[in-house]
Amino acid sequence: MWRRWKAGQTLHEIGRAFGKDHNSIRGVVARHGGIVPAVRRRALLALTLREREEISRGVASGSSFREIAKCLERAVSTVSREVARHGGRPAYRASQADGEAWQSALRPKRCLLSIHLKLRDIVASKLMLDWSPKQIAGWLKTQYPDDESMHVSHETIYRSLFIQARGALKKELLNHLRSKRRIRPSQRGLEMAKHKDFTVATDVKVYFCDPQSPWQRGSNENTNGLLRQYFPKNADLTEYSQSDLNKVALRLNQRPRQTLGFQTPASKLQESVASTH
Repeated sequence: MWRRWKAGQTLHEIGRAFGKDHNSIRGVVARHGGIVPAVRRRALLALTLREREEISRGVASGSSFREIAKCLERAVSTVSREVARHGGRPAYRASQADGEAWQSALRPKRCLLSIHLKLRDIVASKLMLDWSPKQIAGWLKTQYPDDESMHVSHETIYRSLFIQARGALKKELLNHLRSKRRIRPSQRGLEMAKHKDFTVATDVKVYFCDPQSPWQRGSNENTNGLLRQYFPKNADLTEYSQSDLNKVALRLNQRPRQTLGFQTPASKLQESVASTH
């Protein structure tokens, strides 16, 4: 299902493929905030089934926790807590304890942004400036390189927005996310028909990418998407004043870019100008 979701199929298409109603698919997607869940793996320090079987045999034979722990090269407290957590000496069973531990790991964890208020406020303030979750996550690492408590993944931000954990990010901030559009511009449309006249008038050469090769103009494609956030398709630009355009330019220049190491265009320009003096 997640492979189809990542490929861009609609909920209806995925539902038909599995013989399920699209609302069932929607429920699964919404539960994870639209992000593919990570494959579950046992924590490196967690007891394995083999170790639990050794504990079970030791308990059955009457060995002390210290003797069992020495055999496993584990702390005595690890063994004693394990046995106490799963029924004590008389009731301890390795397979049952292992299953219970695996299920216990599924219990919901408190959302990071509902616990760390300073981090939550910073994330919210950047979302209000139309920064994407990925831009925020990258920028935080550059601003707080030695403070991991101020780091958060873009997946966590998305989940906080879509799943709405109590005390995390407000639903209204969803309006600041850049809408997902499939942009298929014409590389040789009518707007470029008089490119020769343009070159003569401005002394600026015009280059065309190959047909159906948008990756050859990545910056242009990305900028089009950014501008669409402020100017919807087919919008009449004559209705916007120069002041409006300047505000949008300022917003874009103050948003960090991955290609700049999550620095902003404005800060990079300032750094460049400073280096020339």
